[in-house]
Amino acid sequence: MKALSIVKYIFSTIGLGMLAGAYFLYQNTQSFIESAAVTNGTVVELVRSRSSDSTTYAPVVQFKTENGERIEFTSSTSSNPPSYSKGENVEVFYLPSNPQKARINGFFSLWGAALIVGLLGGAFFSVGGGMVLATFLKNRKNEYLRKHGTPISAKFQSVEINRSLRVNGRSPFRVLAQWQNPTTSEIHVFKSNNLWFDPTDHIPDRDITVFIERNNPDTYFVDLSFLPKMAK
Repeated sequence: MKALSIVKYIFSTIGLGMLAGAYFLYQNTQSFIESAAVTNGTVVELVRSRSSDSTTYAPVVQFKTENGERIEFTSSTSSNPPSYSKGENVEVFYLPSNPQKARINGFFSLWGAALIVGLLGGAFFSVGGGMVLATFLKNRKNEYLRKHGTPISAKFQSVEINRSLRVNGRSPFRVLAQWQNPTTSEIHVFKSNNLWFDPTDHIPDRDITVFIERNNPDTYFVDLSFLPKMAK
């Protein structure tokens, strides 16, 4: 349980950090474009880069500044297949005060880094933030039912292992309790929240209180407050 809590906050923090980084990259590119001069350049070479499982190509571009200075730069964006071909004319943004700071006027050349970091940050935050939100909503629902729900007495049925969830190779336990609705004569089986210890030896031969939503037994909270607390 502690590991699960750590994971969701780590994912949320990483996601927020990457989203902030994506916003910084976006703002940096926006400021660059606003300060940049525009000219035409030519792709003079394609630089090949190899990694363990792929090969990509980055265009080398030459252009002239307003002062007639010839500048050559290698794009920070590479791809396979190449996005540009040798001899192709491209539009270039550059800073007049520092012409070496130049970029091709293309979507990924300008916005690719912000997009990738933003997508990764969104994925991390969706997982971590979703887990945090789900826990918050579940706790709020349980507290609402504890205060406003209808308490009923259900018979202890069994303890099961919730194999749909595994953390560090372990699955939590759930207490099952059974109750027959006196109005409809239907049998309802209630499952408790996850427990990270086996509660079998701590459940006496007694009824278990379950708080149900009025006229809707499918919304419920199994009260296990009588169980001992697990040491942190």
